[in-house]
Amino acid sequence: MDAMTSLRRCAPYLRPHPWLMAGACEAAFGSMLAGLAMPLVLQRLVDGPVEEGDFAALPWFIGGFALLGVFEAVLLGARRLLVVRPATRLETAMRADVSAHIQRLPLSFHARWQSGQLLSRTVSDVTEIGRFVAFSAIYLIVNVAVMAVGLIVLAWLAPVLALIVFVAYVPMVVATTVFEQRFRVVARSAQEVSGDLSTMVEESVLGVRVLKVFGRGPQTVRRFTEQAHRLRGLELRKLSYTAGLWWIITALPDLAIVAMIGYGGHSVATGTLTLGTLMAAVTVATYLRWPADTLGWLTADASTAAAAADRYWQVRDEPVTVTDPEHPRLLPSPLRGEVRLEDVHYAHPGGRAAALRGVDLTIRAGTTVAVVGATGSGKSTLLSLLSRLDDPRSGRITLDGVDLRELALADLRSVVCSAFDDPVLFSGTVRDNVTLGVRGVDSGSSLGTGRDKAGEGTDGDAAVWEALRTVRADGFVRALPERLSTVIGEGGLGLSGGQRQRLALARAILPRPSVLVLDDALSALDVRTEREVEAALRGGLSRVTTVVAAHRPGTLRLADQVVFLSGGRVAAMGKHDELMTREPEYRLLVQPSLPAPARARGADHAAGSAGEIVGKVETR
Repeated sequence: MDAMTSLRRCAPYLRPHPWLMAGACEAAFGSMLAGLAMPLVLQRLVDGPVEEGDFAALPWFIGGFALLGVFEAVLLGARRLLVVRPATRLETAMRADVSAHIQRLPLSFHARWQSGQLLSRTVSDVTEIGRFVAFSAIYLIVNVAVMAVGLIVLAWLAPVLALIVFVAYVPMVVATTVFEQRFRVVARSAQEVSGDLSTMVEESVLGVRVLKVFGRGPQTVRRFTEQAHRLRGLELRKLSYTAGLWWIITALPDLAIVAMIGYGGHSVATGTLTLGTLMAAVTVATYLRWPADTLGWLTADASTAAAAADRYWQVRDEPVTVTDPEHPRLLPSPLRGEVRLEDVHYAHPGGRAAALRGVDLTIRAGTTVAVVGATGSGKSTLLSLLSRLDDPRSGRITLDGVDLRELALADLRSVVCSAFDDPVLFSGTVRDNVTLGVRGVDSGSSLGTGRDKAGEGTDGDAAVWEALRTVRADGFVRALPERLSTVIGEGGLGLSGGQRQRLALARAILPRPSVLVLDDALSALDVRTEREVEAALRGGLSRVTTVVAAHRPGTLRLADQVVFLSGGRVAAMGKHDELMTREPEYRLLVQPSLPAPARARGADHAAGSAGEIVGKVETR
């Protein structure tokens, strides 16, 4: 898509304010006309009172100059006041729309896009578009119009002088056109590299512990510096193009004024041109310098804004494949929680092979099903489909007989809650993070408003504490300085991996879901704590259908059914002990062969302590 077309697509955001934008353009144009009127008053002054020595009329001309100056200043201020509201609302609306769109896009989109690129498009690119609308767009139109009016005024004063200015301005128009085409390409590249830099900064901050323990800090700095130098090179190219254009648009008007003075001076000396007319013409040409000088800068700004709009719409045009149905069905009542997968196929966009190939599975209501598989078996993909983070390419998934695609997303995700192996925590309090999944609770607020230092606070906080007790997280939360009101910081870096996982698990069970999906959500816990959490979950959520990606034999033994995935298909189903007996591939995956010394050490810790030897296999 042409970049200027992308910029024009932003116009609907200004439709709520047509009169303000029109008023801003008129105010800018009016201020320019007031400036062009001053040379005409000057001509009358020189050829009239000054030449004739009629000083009685001089105050009237001075008053006229002052009135035009005040008029110009008032209109300039009016332009700023009129344009600020539409421009800022445009930025706000565009950011809100792209943010909402990003949230609606399926998980496969986020697997392909860097977060830094999305951040750059949401923040800096929209800022560029808003700045262009607030200033450059208006003056790009007004300045061209003023230059045309100025040439008409010059032609009325002295046609030959107008021709001199016109001949000088033609190369400026040609140079500006060539410049705009080249500058746009470099501006787009610079914005892409800026987005990559944002991604690198975000990754290095979030992954600072990994970088430190592996001593990769210097290498990260070196990569960042290389990217920064690349961005510097692109910015220098932009400046070189701008400098070349500025040389042309600065030199040609100066040469035109020199030619005007030379020809006009000769004409005044020979009596074919009045001194007032020459002064007025030179003043008009000088006044046109600012519109001419800014033409290159405004064109560069237009190119930058067009590239930003192109990048913005690149995200906005991504199709939202996971949507609410036109006529959503109500959740079954009472909701039992039976989940069925019928001939489910799924392939990641751009993937070489299908992640799921004809999966048929029935998960009975109120049971616990463990999904096991080697790396790439499709385990995490299957679990993500249960809450419609993406949709199957074919086949269907039902909840109590209702296709998930026939339910409203908000309704579905209120009864199907998930916790993942990478527990994402947000900047805010413990309470904010745990209540994140409760409908009707805004971000930054909590279920209860009372503090909880002395006790367990309000009724809402009591529910939070109950969820924390269930996942054995209440102990360390009570030890925090402000308990539930403790700000844990971005990513929860002040907490251990197990503590972060337990808070994420409490967040998943607080809404009291009918289906609980645990994607290796206990992987960071020690064996004893994992057993305690599992026992508490089975006691407190005995009627909840639980689907868990697991790898520890102890967890698998507690499952009502184990589903063994291999190559995107269900290879076997049954109890853990049954599969250990009749499925060699399953047995090798769950309890791989170990050297003799390791088996001896495993026997010493057969009681299931933290030293239990297990075959951990990542199941994504």
